[in-house]
Amino acid sequence: RIGPSSMACTTMTEPGSRLWVALVHHPVRDREGRTVTTSVTNLDVHDLARSARTYRAAGLIVITPIEAQRRIVERIVGYWNEPEHAARIPGRREALALVRTAPSIEAALGIAGPGGAVELIGTSARPGRDRWSAGQVRQAIHSAPAASRLLLLGTGWGLAPEVLETCDAVLAPVEEHSDYNHMSVRSAGAVILDRILGSESAEVIGT
Repeated sequence: RIGPSSMACTTMTEPGSRLWVALVHHPVRDREGRTVTTSVTNLDVHDLARSARTYRAAGLIVITPIEAQRRIVERIVGYWNEPEHAARIPGRREALALVRTAPSIEAALGIAGPGGAVELIGTSARPGRDRWSAGQVRQAIHSAPAASRLLLLGTGWGLAPEVLETCDAVLAPVEEHSDYNHMSVRSAGAVILDRILGSESAEVIGT
């Protein structure tokens, strides 16, 4: 299980450099609670890649079992690798260079930690038992920055229950006491990354 007490302290690796962000399109839930596959959106890929680059995460993995959807992501990345576009907005190319695709969470684990163990950190907009605060995850990352981790961000109406059950830790909702709980995944992802990797987070988040 993920936790500060189970990790060896390492000071040579920058926190976040072994944390991969995964944008999960399957298995996720729809509004009726059914397990579905959602569609890739251009904005999600762009904005989450930029957030990953800003907070020095290892990269962004877009997970979808649909090959045509993975090709869309690869075309987006390829477009910004073309010399004229890369020269026009070099920061966009730098962020999108972090993007990978995978057909499943299992395949994404191989990207995040080839040949080794990867700790899964789930997210949910719903409160639940044993939810972790951002401060607890932050503490774990700083205690062992060399450990490979995969942060799962669910599209649609969130990660399917069977995914959450496999996670080593599940984060509490971004704002669990709000009466409005419909933040976009790219916005929630940016908030989460700032809370667990941002330089000022330790001062405002309790553990």
